[in-house]
Formats: sequence, structure tokens, C-alpha cells
Amino acid sequence: MAAGEPHRQYGPVRLWLRPHARGERGEALAVGLLSAALGTASLAWQRDAHGRPQLQGAHAHFDANWSHSGDLLLVALGEAIELGVDLEHLRPRPRAMELAQRFYHPDETARLLALPEEARVPFFVRLWCAKEAVLKAHGQGISFGLEKLVFDERDGELRLVACDCALGLPEDWQLREWEPQPGYRAALAWRSA
Repeated sequence: MAAGEPHRQYGPVRLWLRPHARGERGEALAVGLLSAALGTASLAWQRDAHGRPQLQGAHAHFDANWSHSGDLLLVALGEAIELGVDLEHLRPRPRAMELAQRFYHPDETARLLALPEEARVPFFVRLWCAKEAVLKAHGQGISFGLEKLVFDERDGELRLVACDCALGLPEDWQLREWEPQPGYRAALAWRSA
């Protein structure tokens, strides 16, 4: 498989967006794409105790992560950083506010409740993507606790404004969010390794 041109690049991170069959694991496609991008026929990697992919051997100084949702797979690769990505297909989420009240920080829930009803699910998904991207980069995933990091929107962009000390300082984190295709939201988070 040829990696081809990245879908986009943010700072030190290259990202690829590929079609993906619903219900299929994205691992084989992601690893094949990463192998091609790194110019190796057989990429050495394993999952850590939390299930996070770790590149091994000659490529251990790279970090990679992937996410799939709907019909798409998003793959990220960076060097000398810790990175995480999340991709979400936009769809009705009738329990969004219930989930926010249970798992988000109270300030974020209040922000959601202040929005017009039609704006709540899109903002809920933006927050979810940002939180999951940071937590995947950290290596714990959402089991670490979605409420342990707080985002605020400034000038149309989400910014990490507070987080558990295990995540470091909020200003250590870079976040980019975008619409990779109509009906999808994506977020990338990274910090220096």
C-alpha cells in the first residue's frame, strides 16, 4: 500500500484520511499506511497495557494513532511527540446532554446548556473529539476521565484551559480540530515527548 500524500499536516504531524468499511477494525489499514509512510515492509509495533499503539525498533521515536468512525479512517504520524486523534461521524445523539452531565466538567455542561438546542450536539462532539484526542495522546484513553480536562472556546477554537496534573500543563498541549469531510469532526492533540 502506498501512503500517498497526507490529507493534511499540522506542525510535526502528518494525517491521512481513508475510506473504511463500517464494523471493520482499522488496525490493518492503519499499520499498512504507516509502514508505507515510513518506508518499511514490516513495521514493528505493539499495544501497551492500555491498548495504545507503540512503534518499535528503528521507528520508536515516532508516534502514531488512528481513529475510525462511519466510513472513514484517520491515521496520524509524528516524530518526537506524543499524539492522539479522534474522528466522529456526526449523527443524532439523543443522549448527548445526559452524557455531558455525567462525564464532562460542569463548566462544559453549563456551556452546552447555554447553546440553542440545534447547536448542542455539534458542540458536544467537538468537545468529545478534543478530549479523546488528548487522552489518547496521554496513553490512557477515556477511562482516565473525560471530566479531568476542561476545554473552552475562544475565537472559534477549543483550548485546553485546565487538566489533571497527570496530563501536564494545559499550555503543553497543541490542539487542531477540523471537518475532514461533510458530516464528520476530527481532532488532533500533541505535545513534545
